[in-house]
Amino acid sequence: MKQHIDVLLQAALKQLQISGEVPENAALAQVEATKDNHHGDFATNIAMVLAHQMQKTPREIAERIIEKLPSSPYLQKAEMVDPGFINFFLTVDALTSVVKKVLAEKETYGKCKIGRDKRVIVEFLSATPIGPLHVGHGRIAAYGAVISRLLDTVGFKVYKEYYVNDIGRQIDILTVSIWLRYLALCGEEIVFPTNAYHGDYVMRIAKSIHDLHGDHFKIPAQQIYENLPVSDNQDAYLDEIIERTKKSLADNYNIIFNFVLYHVLADIREDLAEFGVHYDNWFSERQFASTAAVDKMLQKLKDSNHVYEQDHALWFRSTDFSDDRNRMLVSEHGQPTFFANDVAYHLSKFERGFDLAIDIFGADYHGYIVCMKAAMQACEINPERLQQLLLQFVTLYRDGAPVQMSTRGSAVLTLRELREEIGNDAARFFYVMRKHEQHVDFDLDLAKAKSDENPVYYVQYAYARICGVFRQLTEKNMSFDEATGLAHVALLTQPQERRLLNTISHYPDMIINAALQYEPHQLTNYVRELAADFHAYYDSHQFIVEDEALRNARLALIAATRQTLLNGFNLIGVGALENM
Repeated sequence: MKQHIDVLLQAALKQLQISGEVPENAALAQVEATKDNHHGDFATNIAMVLAHQMQKTPREIAERIIEKLPSSPYLQKAEMVDPGFINFFLTVDALTSVVKKVLAEKETYGKCKIGRDKRVIVEFLSATPIGPLHVGHGRIAAYGAVISRLLDTVGFKVYKEYYVNDIGRQIDILTVSIWLRYLALCGEEIVFPTNAYHGDYVMRIAKSIHDLHGDHFKIPAQQIYENLPVSDNQDAYLDEIIERTKKSLADNYNIIFNFVLYHVLADIREDLAEFGVHYDNWFSERQFASTAAVDKMLQKLKDSNHVYEQDHALWFRSTDFSDDRNRMLVSEHGQPTFFANDVAYHLSKFERGFDLAIDIFGADYHGYIVCMKAAMQACEINPERLQQLLLQFVTLYRDGAPVQMSTRGSAVLTLRELREEIGNDAARFFYVMRKHEQHVDFDLDLAKAKSDENPVYYVQYAYARICGVFRQLTEKNMSFDEATGLAHVALLTQPQERRLLNTISHYPDMIINAALQYEPHQLTNYVRELAADFHAYYDSHQFIVEDEALRNARLALIAATRQTLLNGFNLIGVGALENM
């Protein structure tokens, strides 16, 4: 119905443009659903927007717009209210038609083709495989999954990708951390670096290596520690241990490296799969960096005169594109940097035929947005084709206090531990309840509460209540006659019914807005509003009444409510519970 009101309003403005009352360059009208049915079903402030251009009062403009509105069987009336709003009231037929639409379209209700099959690649999370996913990763995973589903729902062809950062110092640190624990299992005395990786998972993988290979990779620990320079620089100390380990193990280092990488990635994949997050592709940086893609990208930047050499290194002149500093592409040792690999990877997204690339990462990538867009522009890619969304941090609370440590001894609470404590449904819902720019305070006690204060419980309970009504119908040896219900939807005239009809009708527009604005919180807000409208209806009216026509009309309405809730749940990744 919003689109219909839009069409009527634009027709009225066109008439006023023809008569010369409204300028040709007038601002576009914005139609919004109202919060209060007393103010109609939709409203616009276009009269106030045009007041300055037309040199008239908003009231005068609003009255002229209303006069020029075409007649419509779906519009009961339009009225002006101070200081110049135009409120639109829909007919009963307009409102009740949504019940027929939902019950006919079922799981496709809300789907559209506004995306026109444009190809979108969504890269999200891409956590470096150095250990189990933590609760911060969980927010990015949930957010990326819902955004992908929303974009698919509105007609984009979505491809989900995880970029595996399997090159670099962090992977080496993890490999050496595990190998040192392995040496200890072989009976060697080791001094474990304080800045190496700790945690139960390090010991588990070390034990797996020892269980499979025994002492095969054992070397005397003194080869690593003998005459090791003492330094206040812990990073330099650890780097020396890494270099000695690589030299001592020789080819066996790569065997251990691959074993470690496989096990950590397997754990991440399993964790995400259990969380309902799946990817179309896991893209290996290590494999990609060995191709000609990086050299091709570097040549492209050289040809466009956006690189220079300094201190035997190759640099991208990123400051030409408003970045705060230039970025190293190739080190003085001749090795492409992580940035160079990432630029080549992003360039490959467009070379693979994607129209739009969306990156969804944590807030610590803040300084990365400008330089990556700069690199795309230097490679003659419209930087607007790269959208980068950064999610703020998550703070967990239990008993009103921040959660500092994991119950299992890790530095942070893992995503798996969170899911085991509160369940996937609560985790998914709570993660996407806020805008990506907003910090999330995650109340664990609330997420587990079986009360109306828990938003996920509240929306699932609405669904379960509707299922309960239909069970009661069966227990009374009665059945729902959909055809009779649809034939008598005009009987749905109560305020709670009108409100529910109105909210259901907003679902398609909400889906479009949530998808195009990358705001899944609009979806969680919507299902909470729909659940609230249903609970109010449930508490004030009987559904299984004697009047057959009214009974089936009301059952048709709550069946449409249930379907709309289900469609929203499927996008969020929340289960639809029939009993609670």
